[in-house]
Amino acid sequence: MVIRPRRLRRTQAIRDLAAETRLSPSMLVYPVFVREGRNVVEEIPAMPGQRRWSPDTLPRILEQAARAGIGGVLLFGVPERKDPEGSGAWAEEGIVQQAMRTAKREFPDLTLIGDVCLCEYTSHGHCGVLKGEGTGRTVDNDATLGLLARTAVSQAQAGADIIAPSDMMDGRVGAIRSALDGAGFQDTPIFSYAVKYASAFYGPFREAAGSVPAFGDRRGYQMDPRNAREALREARLDLDEGADMLMVKPGLPYLDVLRALREHTCVPVGSYSVSGEYSMIKAAASNGWLDEERVVSEAAVCQARAGADILITYFALSLAGWMREGKL
Repeated sequence: MVIRPRRLRRTQAIRDLAAETRLSPSMLVYPVFVREGRNVVEEIPAMPGQRRWSPDTLPRILEQAARAGIGGVLLFGVPERKDPEGSGAWAEEGIVQQAMRTAKREFPDLTLIGDVCLCEYTSHGHCGVLKGEGTGRTVDNDATLGLLARTAVSQAQAGADIIAPSDMMDGRVGAIRSALDGAGFQDTPIFSYAVKYASAFYGPFREAAGSVPAFGDRRGYQMDPRNAREALREARLDLDEGADMLMVKPGLPYLDVLRALREHTCVPVGSYSVSGEYSMIKAAASNGWLDEERVVSEAAVCQARAGADILITYFALSLAGWMREGKL
């Protein structure tokens, strides 16, 4: 007699018991946009269901995040005034700094993650200061490092629990680590966007944050989608400079990279399901082409299965709710 292994075709309870990948609300991070003004709750057309909040209305969404039990919120600033250096990024009364202080006062136990980049704050929309003239202008990597470090310290002073540099300048993790340590924030971890691709999936975010480049694109400092081994080199460099956690962005299109990073590092790894992923699912679901709950849940499971310890997603509140209801 040939004995064949049996597949688990029993009840949902048995399926859950034997599941290899398990999710929890504490592994979710919710990205939130904060803009200047008062009494602002502003819909984002390219991202249905997402909004921009002013500092005084921000507690409304933070309360939902706290009640959902998610791991944290990632704050992005949308300033009214911009300049070539992006000085609003590190201003004491900058929009993110205001939001951090409000959030920490109202929800002291909620983990706050500060996105550190200059693109939302520069008048030209690039992630660093520029050098050169006319069409020959490029981002000055080394001149940008001090400004990023200054931004990180200002966010930590305002209440950020974690600093997440997303600019992709070479050497920025080391510069930020040194600046944080020098300012007395030795225990503030760095969650590096170590593997950030020059992706077309960022389109809706750039509308939401007002960060479309005025010229050119960001392929000069973000990663080439054709490269995977380069991701491991980028990750090693950031770890050597003091990164405590690493991120892959975008999420679903780069599951192979996420898996490789998980296999080659021991630090926590995050996957960012970016705005384009969110908006595509929303559009398809609104037309009845996809079941939103099932697709979003499957995408989250796939990223966790590939190795993500942390899921940064605009569906974080929905996912947390489905988890509480036992659907995921």
